[in-house]
Amino acid sequence: MTLTRAPAGAVRQGSLRELNLALVLGRIAAAHRPPSRADLATATGLTRATVSAVVEDLLAGRLVSESDPAPRAGAGRPARGLVLADQGPAGLGLEVNVDYLTVCVVDLTGQVRHRTVHRADLRPVAPADALAKLVEMAGAARDDAAEQGLTLIGAALAVPGLVDDTGVVRLAPNLGWRDVPVPALLAEHPPLIEQVPGIPALVVDNEANLAALGELHSRPPGPSSFLHISGEVGIGAGIVLDGALFRGVRGWSGEIGHLPVHPEGRPCRCGGQGCLEQYAGQEAIVTAAGLARAELPADTATARLAELAEAGDADALRALHDAGTALGVAVASVVNLLDLDTVVLGGGYAALAPWLCPPVLAEIAGRVLTAAWSPVTVRPSTLGAEAAAVGAAGSVARRIIAQPAGWLARSG
Repeated sequence: MTLTRAPAGAVRQGSLRELNLALVLGRIAAAHRPPSRADLATATGLTRATVSAVVEDLLAGRLVSESDPAPRAGAGRPARGLVLADQGPAGLGLEVNVDYLTVCVVDLTGQVRHRTVHRADLRPVAPADALAKLVEMAGAARDDAAEQGLTLIGAALAVPGLVDDTGVVRLAPNLGWRDVPVPALLAEHPPLIEQVPGIPALVVDNEANLAALGELHSRPPGPSSFLHISGEVGIGAGIVLDGALFRGVRGWSGEIGHLPVHPEGRPCRCGGQGCLEQYAGQEAIVTAAGLARAELPADTATARLAELAEAGDADALRALHDAGTALGVAVASVVNLLDLDTVVLGGGYAALAPWLCPPVLAEIAGRVLTAAWSPVTVRPSTLGAEAAAVGAAGSVARRIIAQPAGWLARSG
């Protein structure tokens, strides 16, 4: 094979255009109010002519749109502002969890434009069959998105387990998955997205990581460092430090559900004993509250617990207090280790936060070295149970904003 090298000047020119496109689009995305072309020239240091040319490309590619000018005092016609477009490219978010599948679409503005949930116990379902159902749901989402003027150009899949850098789910103990080649299984189905240079067709990640990213980029913005805990049948955590997700050496950080809170306690699906999931997972709380898990639909378990707790049911209150205490023991260890001051309760925990927060805070007060003079905030997630799927789709949308040149080349 003979490789032909492009002229150096052409490479530099193409690279410069890509950088300018990303720079201007990023400024528009981050602005608190719609910036004008003049505002962008001042903020980026680019000439007004360059900014105008870049903006025209972004407008033609349906990445931005013009907004009505803000009222201004003084002479002269007010300049029109620029905002991210609510039509054009969008991200597809997928989630497989123990008792549900979720599909959602998020546009560049961060708005959820489509969301569907399929409730079912997926533990007895083969991975290929669960993914086939997810593809079916994603096809309906793609069609709905197209009717709204959106084109899906990337997907991210959230799973409750350990995922390697090739997208293989090495272990998802609550699903019973081990070494599942998710990308290969999905490749057996017709493609759902349009491939664009620079945007991966599919990213597979831990659901707690993607939920944490969803929380990080939600509106209004919260702290730049926090621990996000997803409380479902299993328990996972996403660790955000200084605005970036902390993944660990192999990308497997955040397995808080398998921290032992009673080292000689109940056996866990992971092979250990006394893991947090066995005392504060959704099924553990439901059982402790005296509810028959098999007779309780998956989508009503959390709502039923909250209803009973609000009514003062002694068993429900005791179960939530004990779960919160176990959760607090684990959280205190993480806070001591990482020096975090915010803990976000997500997934099913969000709706149960009024009863979980007090015992969690009590354990933090008694176990965290700095709690007396540096309080730790514990609060429910902004996105609640939607965080992982929304975070997955949002991660694709942010990739588009960071690398718009590929979409523009395709649409041009």
